[in-house]
Amino acid sequence: MNEPREPHRQGTLYLVATPIGNLGDITQRACEILEEVQVVACEDTRQTGKLLKLLGLQAKRLLIANEHNEASIGPTVVELLSQGNDIALVSDAGTPAISDPGERLVKHVTDNGHRVSVVPGASAAIAALTLSGLPTKRWAMEGFLPRKGQERTLHLESIGSADRTSVLFESPKRLHKTLLDLIEVCGPDRPAAVLRELTKLHEECARGTLEELTQRFSGEAKGEIVIVIGAAKLPEVTDQTILDALEVERANGTKLSSAVIQVSTSLGIQRNRVYALAHPTKE
Repeated sequence: MNEPREPHRQGTLYLVATPIGNLGDITQRACEILEEVQVVACEDTRQTGKLLKLLGLQAKRLLIANEHNEASIGPTVVELLSQGNDIALVSDAGTPAISDPGERLVKHVTDNGHRVSVVPGASAAIAALTLSGLPTKRWAMEGFLPRKGQERTLHLESIGSADRTSVLFESPKRLHKTLLDLIEVCGPDRPAAVLRELTKLHEECARGTLEELTQRFSGEAKGEIVIVIGAAKLPEVTDQTILDALEVERANGTKLSSAVIQVSTSLGIQRNRVYALAHPTKE
């Protein structure tokens, strides 16, 4: 009697975080995965080869997966996974798919029914956010801003009005200009921080207002740069503002309960405050 055949094993794509500066930040699990997988997909084979050598590891096969070929490399990766190969995706530094190649590749792999797993570790965005001293409860990763045009203007305006902390990456050559542009949309007194060379020998964390930071970095900076910008101060909402907004909603035929929800959402305030003011006029 023939025994049932074992199902064909499918490979896994591992998203492996690598150090952003200090080699000691590599995790034990990352080393294990990099050593065990059949393929390491990377932005630059020379850079990754150097990292593996420093870690005392050697990849069985290196595959280029960078911003130039990320869209086209997907079928190759899927075919390798279908053959049972495990693949580790790494960027030159930090966590793949965070302002680095990986996002489109992950989507292609998952769309084709293959497993993706994460091996977390160093992230410049998280490191900068926690070191900045600015609120961390709500924040957004902006990545690199568009260099020019309407798209850049819109991104800057979004940061200027954001009600949460914003984190963005910038080239040292464009740091001063970006700080000047941020002053235009955020005002000179907005709290911010410039983080430079995180986890490296010359790590620097400069905190202050955007005006102070612009003066400090008036020349060309050096190294990898992260800018963290504090949230916009919301204008004070008076009781009269709430009552006026409720009156407008009611005049438009909105039911009281719906008007309370609409006003609290549009003004960004708690619903119970709006309800308390609306209650005396409740029919």
